[in-house]
Amino acid sequence: MNRVHVSAQPSGLRPSAWRECVGTGRLNLALRADYQESAALVQREIGFRYIRGHGLLSDDMGVLRESEGVTRYSFTYVDQVVDSYLRLGLKPFLELGFMPSALASGEQTVFWWKGNVTPPRSHEDWAALVRAVLRHLIDRYGLEEVRTWPIEVWNEPNLTVFWQDADQAAYFRLYEATARAVKDVDASLQVGGPVLSPGSDEWWAPFADFVAARDVPVDFVSRHAYSSGPAQHVPFGVYQTFEPPQTLLDQFDAPRRHLRDTALAGLPVHISEFNTSYRPDNPIHDTAWNAAYLAPVLAGGGDLVGSFSYWTFCDVFEEADIPTSLFHGGFGLLTHRQIRKPTYHLYAFMARMGASVLARGADHLVCRDDDGRVTVLAWQPLGGSDDGPYGSAPPTHDVRLRIPVPSDVAVLRRSVNETDGNAWTAWRELGRPRNPSERVLDLLRDASLPAVRHWSLPAADGHVDLDLVLGRHEITLVELLPVTPDEHPGLDDARLLGQDVMG
Repeated sequence: MNRVHVSAQPSGLRPSAWRECVGTGRLNLALRADYQESAALVQREIGFRYIRGHGLLSDDMGVLRESEGVTRYSFTYVDQVVDSYLRLGLKPFLELGFMPSALASGEQTVFWWKGNVTPPRSHEDWAALVRAVLRHLIDRYGLEEVRTWPIEVWNEPNLTVFWQDADQAAYFRLYEATARAVKDVDASLQVGGPVLSPGSDEWWAPFADFVAARDVPVDFVSRHAYSSGPAQHVPFGVYQTFEPPQTLLDQFDAPRRHLRDTALAGLPVHISEFNTSYRPDNPIHDTAWNAAYLAPVLAGGGDLVGSFSYWTFCDVFEEADIPTSLFHGGFGLLTHRQIRKPTYHLYAFMARMGASVLARGADHLVCRDDDGRVTVLAWQPLGGSDDGPYGSAPPTHDVRLRIPVPSDVAVLRRSVNETDGNAWTAWRELGRPRNPSERVLDLLRDASLPAVRHWSLPAADGHVDLDLVLGRHEITLVELLPVTPDEHPGLDDARLLGQDVMG
């Protein structure tokens, strides 16, 4: 196997798009203790900038209330949710939806928690609600702060489950009424859409033509990206086929391609949801395969879009129903009770990577900090379902790098694969307990920690050779820290029993 020679000169700064935003279950869930504890952990170890979820205007947030013929806007829950986010350093990526029952033109709903997906009976009343929400947020948090919050109009209107009849003309009308209401409050607020699901690129041209013809405000465009096939249902779960990871990157790039010759060319692009499967009950989300599969997406997605938001940060999530088991194929980086999944570690590893990019390949990303620390994220490249049951993954994968360093280095390696850092595997070995005891939860938390190894490498001619053998579906983070020996007079390791004395 050929050795990759890593450049000593950075190619640029590492894009931050991978952690600009993260998804969440409906906003009402942020009132729960388990959710808040999960969000705090994610922010300590990863540190996302924005958070996006459904249901800001749904009935369970209580924004639009009626009593004895009197209508009132209430922000009791909105304030608690937004306050909790801001305390953790998270800004809202506002999704305006779903339809409050008092404004809805029909009774069609989506999800176990019944978000109404029909157009408003009155676009004027809807616009008044939008203005009231934004004015309240500005009064509470300040105009300069709210100006930094993207405002997205609805969710996947191209799908009949999310927008009655997937009526394109009706969505365009809603978008126009909403965008103008946003700009009525303040012209600098950022509004965008059309929040498309995969497989709906035929909407881009009509949307661009509509907003251009009517001079409707658009500050950014957004869509979603998933790489899974149709759901194959089993009790309390599904299985699916998968396209190769490049499919996700192609979806990230779709808005730019389709809008190239329109009035919307060059606008910021936000992928406000992405994952492997679009189902909240596919066990693939809990596996090491999921992490290795997504590694090249996190490494390369920032070249294509301003943000791409993992759906979601934790398994406190109830779209299909209330989960019936600790591991149930949920979208989350964390299970209930804050057990880290392999994909969580992919994000945590990315958070430890250096600022400047030295090299990027099909199985590695190499970065450096100003203090000389070099970081390597390496992964086993995977394909999709057509490449076999393991996505073309043999039992091991070798990564061989020649890395420029100014001195000898200490090496610290963290690994996650089918056995290391893999609570899902441990859970299977424990008999798949649906409701683990506290003792078992502690065992699973221990099992979820990456394997850690450390050694030293002497520099030769301004470089070290790093040879990594990765297990199946492995992601690994390697830190190379320059060594400057300190003087410790009187210390002599040879006087300690059982020690091999290092030179």
